[in-house]
Amino acid sequence: MDQSAIEVRDLSVSYGATAVLVGVDLTVSVGAGVCLTGENGIGKSTLLRCVTSLQRPDAGVIEVFGGPPGSTPEFWRAVATTVEPPTWYAGLTTREHAELVCRAHGFSPREAGIDEALERFGLGSHADALPPSLSSGQKQRLTLALTLLRPSRLLILDEPEQRLDAEGRASVAAMLSAYRKDGGTVLMASHDEVFAAAAGTSVVGMADLVAP
Repeated sequence: MDQSAIEVRDLSVSYGATAVLVGVDLTVSVGAGVCLTGENGIGKSTLLRCVTSLQRPDAGVIEVFGGPPGSTPEFWRAVATTVEPPTWYAGLTTREHAELVCRAHGFSPREAGIDEALERFGLGSHADALPPSLSSGQKQRLTLALTLLRPSRLLILDEPEQRLDAEGRASVAAMLSAYRKDGGTVLMASHDEVFAAAAGTSVVGMADLVAP
């Protein structure tokens, strides 16, 4: 039997009197890729936030690699996510943000290939720029670059294709496909099923996750 990277059982979340998730079940095997789809407000981001421990559900059980999410430093070493907007550190350039991520995870910035990563995301000419000065699309590419630059076993991404042009979407989809081929697991939300297919993920409609 496949080992599970993510197990969600009977998950429920409400905002006040409004139920967003009711009785949701989801299993993502190690090495698999799952893309959640559905209209805005159906609970895709809420589910991702619960799986990353950034939001506490009202009821239900979540296990990531066999334990509760966010409970240990090992969890955050294994899981990389774009669910929460990044924090840009005042005075640090784009390249320095990438160097900080590498050093925080015990990697030499040179060995990690920072310059190559920035070039791959079309940010080579902005390496000395401050992130707040970048356009929304450039910030999105930088967020993805920093997320993929660090080592991880599980990527949890909220609409990674957002604000990317066609070339950027194709490039990121190829990276996610390669990540999975190397043994990584992907759980993401997206409105773009073409992007999801190119990334090698299986599309799961949020409406199908609600227990009958």
